[in-house]
Amino acid sequence: MKAILLGLLGALFFSVTFILNRSMEVSGGHWAWSASLRYFFMLPILVLIVFFQGKLLPVLKHLREHPFDWLLWSIIGFGFFYTPIAFATVYGPGWLVAATFQITIVAGSLLVPFLNQNSDISRRIPLASVLISLIILLGVFIMQFEHASNVPLRDVLLCVLPLIVSAFAYPLGNRKMMQLVGGSLTTIQRVLGMTIASMPLWIILAVYGTIVHGLPSSGQVSQSFIVAISSGVIATVLFFYATELVKDNPSKLAGVEATQSGEVLFALLGEMIILHTALPSSLTIFGMVLIIFGMILHSLYSAISTRRATRMNVKVHQS
Repeated sequence: MKAILLGLLGALFFSVTFILNRSMEVSGGHWAWSASLRYFFMLPILVLIVFFQGKLLPVLKHLREHPFDWLLWSIIGFGFFYTPIAFATVYGPGWLVAATFQITIVAGSLLVPFLNQNSDISRRIPLASVLISLIILLGVFIMQFEHASNVPLRDVLLCVLPLIVSAFAYPLGNRKMMQLVGGSLTTIQRVLGMTIASMPLWIILAVYGTIVHGLPSSGQVSQSFIVAISSGVIATVLFFYATELVKDNPSKLAGVEATQSGEVLFALLGEMIILHTALPSSLTIFGMVLIIFGMILHSLYSAISTRRATRMNVKVHQS
């Protein structure tokens, strides 16, 4: 239950990404700068935090010992995750982007056999978690149905297809990095290492943004800084820590990843308050109810699984 609550809190902070990315797009900012500036701001913040914790050298040592793995999975886990999100905001409102990204809930479960090939952890797809996740996804697709029916097919595809890549990249990069570092680095050390290793991609994006758009405005810079603190540092650390707590249990891990569906609700409410978007329709509200119901089911399933495991352990020790 603790991991579920941490994941939900992370979703609240991460929803800032969708709201402010949309705000920057409406104000004329370029998506390449929205993506790269976030990580440029994250880097010095994380370096200072880890340095004052006295844990910077182990990160640098691990990076030096496994440079290719860090580069590969960091670019996938951070680059292929966040770049499509920033790009998709050009073609849809923040809540729609947040809703489509929830494909990651099922993606995380489907990746289990691939990620656990060389592990003693169960390689079976947690079917119960997938079924519960489908309820959440049904709510997600209901929420975006009205919007998708009123925009050109090209815009729908340019919003949805990049987010499918993002939805698989995030859990893939996250879990592969957990396997790589094991227990040798803390959550925030891992986030710092992935930020450092993904820098080549952000530099390339910044150069691209400068060529096609020019330098970012002061408004885009300040909003990107807020995104870096809220989503890049707070939300990422909360979510990674939550997944770390349950990394050896595929069902619980899927439950934690399902808490990201809360981003849809938070993003919608945030856009209504900050960007003055219209009130949701009854169909959208029904979709939100399905998402909340699915999250509750995930929490209950996680709690029941924990109780069963505890009882089994007690019986074994008693016998």
